[in-house]
Amino acid sequence: MMFSPRLAALAGAAILFVSSPLPAQEGGQVEIDPNVFNMFLESMSRQPASQATAEQREQARDQLVDLYLLSDLPRAQELKAEPRLKAQIELQTRAMLAQAVATDFLAKNPATDEELRALYDEQLEGAPAKEFKARHILVETQGEATDLIEQLEGGADFAELAKEKSTGPSGPSGGDLGWFPPDRMVAEFSAAVQELNDGEYTKAPVQTQFGWHVILREESRDAVPPPFESVRDVLKQQVESQKLQDFIASLRN
Repeated sequence: MMFSPRLAALAGAAILFVSSPLPAQEGGQVEIDPNVFNMFLESMSRQPASQATAEQREQARDQLVDLYLLSDLPRAQELKAEPRLKAQIELQTRAMLAQAVATDFLAKNPATDEELRALYDEQLEGAPAKEFKARHILVETQGEATDLIEQLEGGADFAELAKEKSTGPSGPSGGDLGWFPPDRMVAEFSAAVQELNDGEYTKAPVQTQFGWHVILREESRDAVPPPFESVRDVLKQQVESQKLQDFIASLRN
C-alpha cells in the first residue's frame, strides 16, 4: 500500500488525542470509537463535526483508518517500548491530562467580580497620572545630538530636523510619537520627558539603548483610565492565571 505525504501530518495530528484501548480488527475492518472519529474530523476540518461535509467525513475516515492500521501492527507495539518513543508518548499524555486538569480547575474556580474589581483598583493605583505628547530625533552619536540642539537654539524647526536627521521610524512624520503614558517608553526617555515642561526640548542629549535622542515635549494631560468593562476580559485572564499558578504552587509545597 502506498501512502501520500499526508501520513506525516497525520502522525502529528494523532498525538493530540487519547483514545480507549486499540480497537479490534476482524475481516480486514477497523472499529473506531465515534468520539475519536469526531475529534479527528474536527481537527481536520477545523469546524464542528456536525458541520462537516460528506467528502470531509470520508477523507477523515480514510486517514484515521490508515493511522489505526499502522499503529496496530506488531512492529508498532515493539517501537512503543523503545525508550525515546515511550518517553514521548508519556510526555504527550501527561501534557494533555495536565491541560484538562487546569481547564477543569478554572471552570470550578472562575474569577469573581470582587476579584476583578480588586485587581482593577490595584492597577489604577499604580498607573501613571499623566500622558504626554512628544517628538524626538534619534541619531547615532552624542555629537550629532548636540549639534541638533544647537540648531534648535538657533531657531530650527524641530519637525523638519527630525524628518531630515532622525534615524528612527518616526522620522518621516517629524519625530511624532503621539500620546503615550511614561511607562511605555524606556526609562531614560521617560524620565527626560517627565522633567520637561510642555513646549520644551531637552537641552542635553538623552542616551538610550537605541542611540541618542533630542526630545520635544509638546503637551501633557491627565491620564484617563480605561472603563472596567473594556478591560474585563484581560483582568479575567490575569486573575485566573494567578489562581492556576497558586494552585500549582500548592501542589509543589
